[in-house]
Amino acid sequence: MFNKAFFAALILAAAPVFAPAAFAEGDGPGPNLVIEVAGAANGEIVIDLDTLHAPKHVAQIVALAKSGAYDGVVFHRVIDGFMAQTGDVQYGKSGGDLSGAGMGGSDMPNIPAEFSDVPFARGTVGMARSQDPDSANSQFFIMFAPGDFLNGQYTVIGQVIKGMDVVDAIQRGEPPATPDVMVKVTVQE
Repeated sequence: MFNKAFFAALILAAAPVFAPAAFAEGDGPGPNLVIEVAGAANGEIVIDLDTLHAPKHVAQIVALAKSGAYDGVVFHRVIDGFMAQTGDVQYGKSGGDLSGAGMGGSDMPNIPAEFSDVPFARGTVGMARSQDPDSANSQFFIMFAPGDFLNGQYTVIGQVIKGMDVVDAIQRGEPPATPDVMVKVTVQE
């Protein structure tokens, strides 16, 4: 099946640096991950999840979102010019002790790598993992800028199709002094 959003990402990934985000706002067949963010960044981020290239990862992300596991989780690692990481449902809940944020996962099993040739462009969403390629679980990151050095090394799970202005406003830091929070995460099918 032709995936218009994926094709647009491939074309724009090869475009000059001044090109707009890889997907136009509103594109994307879904499922879409809808993230309500509060903090320095306030608003909605919509991610078109890539079921073609990462079906197992997307299934786990969707299950975690539908169960409410991502609600209240902070962006715990935000590096200017690189990416914003979140999704630690074990140690990353807002209002709790965040000293272990980034070291946890979920009660679901780790997922075997689903590496693809989809490039890490601005707005690309990838799964975080340890040194073990098959250790992705619940954490994911959103790229502020292209990261070609990640290509083929991390699983791409989707692309931001709405709300890159919200992503750009996320508080920087490792961890941020006052981390932004995914207040509510839902799935649009």
